[in-house]
Amino acid sequence: MNWLESLEARWQAWWPELEPREQRLIGAAAALVLLALLWWLALAPALRTLSAAPAEHARLDAQLQQMTTLQTQAKALQAQPRASRDDAVRALESSVRQSLGANAQLQPAASGDGVTVAVRTVPADTLAQWLAQARSNARAVPREAHLARSAPGAAAASGAAAAGAKSGEPPAVRWDGTLVMGLPAR
Repeated sequence: MNWLESLEARWQAWWPELEPREQRLIGAAAALVLLALLWWLALAPALRTLSAAPAEHARLDAQLQQMTTLQTQAKALQAQPRASRDDAVRALESSVRQSLGANAQLQPAASGDGVTVAVRTVPADTLAQWLAQARSNARAVPREAHLARSAPGAAAASGAAAAGAKSGEPPAVRWDGTLVMGLPAR
């Protein structure tokens, strides 16, 4: 006789000995436990998911909008006519002079198929704008980036940083280092 048969035999001997009132109370307690289990295992998780659905839907809509914007930008870049390497170098030199000024220097890369841009104390937002401009105008993309935050003393040496320090604003993050930019194929 296995344990299940033994348990059933004990139950059948014990249950009839109980008063009808005790049987009803045990039945009600068992029903209450079953209802609690049904709530915790089936209904509560479903209701939590249902209440979180609008926020998750909004988050996914925002993500879809961002992906659609990126897709549009990628298609616009792909639709532009291919630039020659010389045009790309000229556009890159022009953007370095205009955006980064004296804080950057352009040199041919050691590998010969790109250019190296050395930057000194360039504000992070200016560098980000220049990278976007280099990508769209010169079709140049960064292949390597070796950047480090500028020392706080170097940032204070520039006039804009000194003016920001006087007005109580936190100093802007600035970068030193080199970027190796890949250019279109010849």
